[in-house]
Amino acid sequence: MKRVSKSYEREFHDGVVEQAVAEIILKSGELNHQKWYELALSCIDLTTLNSTDNYQQGEKFAKKVNGFRHEFPELRNVAAICVYPTIVESVRKNLLSADVMLASVAAGFPSSQTFLDVKVLEIQKTLANGADEIDIVLNLGNFLAEDYSLVLQEISQLKEACGSSHLKVILETGALKGYENIWKAAFLAMQGGADFIKTSTGKLEPAATLEAAWVMCSAIKSYYQQTNKKVGFKAAGGIVESADALKYIAIVKEVLGDEWLNNKLFRIGASRLANNLLTSIKGENIVYF
Repeated sequence: MKRVSKSYEREFHDGVVEQAVAEIILKSGELNHQKWYELALSCIDLTTLNSTDNYQQGEKFAKKVNGFRHEFPELRNVAAICVYPTIVESVRKNLLSADVMLASVAAGFPSSQTFLDVKVLEIQKTLANGADEIDIVLNLGNFLAEDYSLVLQEISQLKEACGSSHLKVILETGALKGYENIWKAAFLAMQGGADFIKTSTGKLEPAATLEAAWVMCSAIKSYYQQTNKKVGFKAAGGIVESADALKYIAIVKEVLGDEWLNNKLFRIGASRLANNLLTSIKGENIVYF
């Protein structure tokens, strides 16, 4: 049984996080260049997570991504398509772009309120249907009850179910009630085997925030210094405008460095953002996705 590391404890004095973020955003104007918009586009997990999603939606999504290279041959494609488990098979059958990953939420998304064996089975079935990556939600109920050992063990078992496939752990930072808890949750996820830590599901408010991103990236840096393992960061939830994407890039660049500025270690979960980035890159209104 894994033991909870004491590294998950950190105190944040009033105003420290906000000041750090403000200083980074002041400098983020330097990123207002096409190459940074292109980087943001290449790091998108193009996402549809609606109750109305179906097999046809998965097919349509995949074909749009397939056609991207023909329509925009000078640009890198999005990093991944992210969908519910029920349409993974449809996307897999139709996705022809080998450089685009197929991600799926699983394990009781978005609440994580189901049995552990059901979570494991859902991950296994989703991977069997063709997913490359799995996005799960940290068990908020157990976390807020301060049952950190149980949280750690669950993430470890879900990572074991993923095997070599990427596991992204969603912290749902808007529900964590403070920066200290975001830091704790980040460390528990990483210690449990997360390949990425992710801000939010987009189903609760507040969703992604720059302050939560700074805390998470700082935790990733600390974890890397202790273990030499690089964990990725994914911002998701309400990121729509191109300028907002550049602010998250600025935080990753400042805290983690250029080594993290690629879609192996940095993702943005979004739907409308992709068209807005294309519009920023092309200088004209583009509605492709």
